[in-house]
Amino acid sequence: MTEANPTPERRAGLSTRCVHAGDVRDPQGAIHTPLYGHSTFAFDSTADLLDVVEGRAEGNLYTRYGLNPTIRSLEHKLADLEDAQAALAFGSGMAAEAATFLSHTKTGEHIVCLGDVYGGTFELLGENLPQLGIDTTFLTAGEVDQVPSVLTDRTRIVFFETPTNPTLDVFDIVTISQHAHAVGALVVVDNTFATPVNQNPLHHGADLVIHSATKYLGGHSDLTAGAVAGPAELLTPIATWRKNLGQVIAPEIASLLARSIRTLVVRVRAQNVAATAVAEFLNDHPRVTGVNHPSLATGDQAAIIKTQMRGHGGMLSFLVDGDAAATAAVVDRLRVFSIAASLGGAESLVTQPITTTHHGLDPAERARRGIADSLVRLSVGLEDAEDLIADLAQALNAA
Repeated sequence: MTEANPTPERRAGLSTRCVHAGDVRDPQGAIHTPLYGHSTFAFDSTADLLDVVEGRAEGNLYTRYGLNPTIRSLEHKLADLEDAQAALAFGSGMAAEAATFLSHTKTGEHIVCLGDVYGGTFELLGENLPQLGIDTTFLTAGEVDQVPSVLTDRTRIVFFETPTNPTLDVFDIVTISQHAHAVGALVVVDNTFATPVNQNPLHHGADLVIHSATKYLGGHSDLTAGAVAGPAELLTPIATWRKNLGQVIAPEIASLLARSIRTLVVRVRAQNVAATAVAEFLNDHPRVTGVNHPSLATGDQAAIIKTQMRGHGGMLSFLVDGDAAATAAVVDRLRVFSIAASLGGAESLVTQPITTTHHGLDPAERARRGIADSLVRLSVGLEDAEDLIADLAQALNAA
């Protein structure tokens, strides 16, 4: 097999790379990497087998190890999109996070988690890892200036999302990376909300990038997957945890994910435009007391966005003028938006974070982070923006 390379004389554009990066042509002439559902692969000789086992040659061995042509093709594509040396694909975003944290911290060491993150990440860092003697300092977005003071010689990872879930705060990757690297800590950025279309954290000093590929990379709400990308030397220990915990992505899902990534750019750019229109509508609505979307950012946030982002994303959140029940009533009246967890699909979704993503977070901690009972999160899909706005208008005006 040989790697497809449509433009060998120059680096292809992002859309072209989404379609072709990582693809291999098989002897049957398939235009994309075929699905290999095999659990194991044969060798012509013991010497050939040992070359793969001992890392002297890239090849296929055993699917749980990730040494499967469908999985490796996807990983080459993922690495290319994040301008990374390598990437690893997982069965979920949480699997990718867990393997990353476990491989780069040990008992007695320390993680800093900055800003709002997915509720499962809070649980992993706040409840699971402490059982292994790994503690985490949690800072809110408003406490970003405290990052240098909480870093110690025990700190191994500074982790954050940008933009964050669900308040869409944006962090300066360059500055945070400088602080972290000064004490020898790695910077791990969750790029799920932005996607490689809108942002490449490795360009700004991050060491590793994580994705819940279930979201925008998958893009159709029909798969569950995760990914981590970065330098090969940092991924090697992560791969060992993935192998021994059985976290590798299934070949069938890898093939489906590669299919989805081929349309990533057109999907995300359309969602950028529609979400901006929805944010502007909500920002002018009398029943809305606040809107969180990068397109509306001002001051320092706007300056950071201009420096490190190429688009504003399809996620936004807003505050309804009312309590939890009144907010739920607005949500329940929506018809084009579906009430559901997750995000990044072709269909638009709505949720109150207090009922889904951050339901398990202590109410006092939610309040400290600005995750109010009246907060509504929207994942803007591929419907016409006018239809989404009309749906929000009728739901908000009916009260």
